[in-house]
Amino acid sequence: MSNPLRVAIIGSGPSGFYAAESLQKGSPGSHVDLFDRLPTPFGLVRGGVAPDHPKIKSVSRVFDRIASQPGFRFLGNVCIGEALTPAELQRHYDAVVYAYGAATDRHLGIPGEQLPGSHAATEFVAWYNGQPEYARHTFDLSQRACAVIGIGNVAMDVVRILASSADHLATTDLAQHALVALRDSALQEFHIIARRGPVQTACTTPELRELGELDGVDIIVDPRDLDLDPVSAAALASDDHRTEQNNVALLREWAARGSTGAPRRIVFHFSASPIELLGADRTEGVRIVRNRLEPDGAGSVKAVPTDEHVVVPAGLVFRSVGYRGTSISGLPFDAKRGIVPNIDGRVVERAGGTTVIPGVYVAGWIKRGPHGVIGTNKSCAADTVEQLLADAAAGALPSTTTRPDEIDALLAERRIDVTTWSDWQAIDRAEVERGKAAGRPREKVVDVAEMLDLVKTSRES
Repeated sequence: MSNPLRVAIIGSGPSGFYAAESLQKGSPGSHVDLFDRLPTPFGLVRGGVAPDHPKIKSVSRVFDRIASQPGFRFLGNVCIGEALTPAELQRHYDAVVYAYGAATDRHLGIPGEQLPGSHAATEFVAWYNGQPEYARHTFDLSQRACAVIGIGNVAMDVVRILASSADHLATTDLAQHALVALRDSALQEFHIIARRGPVQTACTTPELRELGELDGVDIIVDPRDLDLDPVSAAALASDDHRTEQNNVALLREWAARGSTGAPRRIVFHFSASPIELLGADRTEGVRIVRNRLEPDGAGSVKAVPTDEHVVVPAGLVFRSVGYRGTSISGLPFDAKRGIVPNIDGRVVERAGGTTVIPGVYVAGWIKRGPHGVIGTNKSCAADTVEQLLADAAAGALPSTTTRPDEIDALLAERRIDVTTWSDWQAIDRAEVERGKAAGRPREKVVDVAEMLDLVKTSRES
């Protein structure tokens, strides 16, 4: 093992940065190379957090501090699995930490899901946040009604962005192409379809409350959905279910308020599951089945379908039933769970296996699945780095004989336009300047070629 440690971290979202921070604290003097497939850092903080939530995005200031520490390098525009293989990383670093998150979504597995007008919520989120791969996507906002399937925070973000006024969105860093499209939106009705009841609502109370604060929007909740089954009622009475209590209190307030005749409305459908998307040439509606909630034997409830079916009109449908990890060629992958198989952050050679691959680790969503918030990823990354440092202390990391500059030479030989932290700062400055001209916090560059042109100009100046 070399001294100090040389570690590659794959993915520059929260998990990647927090893994770097843990290495800086736990092994001072370590050299950390943080890779990302995009020329820009921050992962879902940049490409997933809703643009009207700037306080959450402010965590990037913490990442700026981590990036300023000695021994840290950002290598953007490098796709691991293509530009570099996992095997090559293992040859050039004492350890490799994969923290690349969950980039795709789960499917519903119902008829009609592939109809035009049916989309993953993850695609819509990436589109309005200006992720380069999704900037050219189109969504038919000429429809009158849409449905969002799921009731987590991402579902709330999608509904809120769709139902917000364009004037409000213009004060955020929403991608310009999305702002133009949403100004012309004809959507008036937004249906939220939740498999279980109000006590099992997966979103946080602040996310839910924001829907009720939208101008010109009614919130419609059927009072009958608030008649709780015994298990849900018992859970609600428990002291450790404060979020559930606050969510139900909000829903009861909205149910009592009813319709005020606002031009737009958000309609909740609890204890309902989609069983088919309807339409000939495009999505026209969602057939849902009403569920009965029964004890699941683990202290919660399961949704059991009844014979009652309802059709919800929707020319646009977003499934928001969870993110899912993807594989990297040459790295073990558990296709069933959508994660890299691991034991406490140590990667194993196959799903269900126990043979650890020395020097290879995972952190964040690709380690444990897409659950938790930014703070959860901080502790998850710290736990993984603790295992890495324990292995280093025990002499369990593979020895490397390559020089630090060899990875740079390899990327140059393959003509990869690697972006550095200084390059990102140039892109950042350009976005902020463009935003100022339009009275906005920033105007994102959404094309990789344009990003690289900005970098080139900055380097030459």
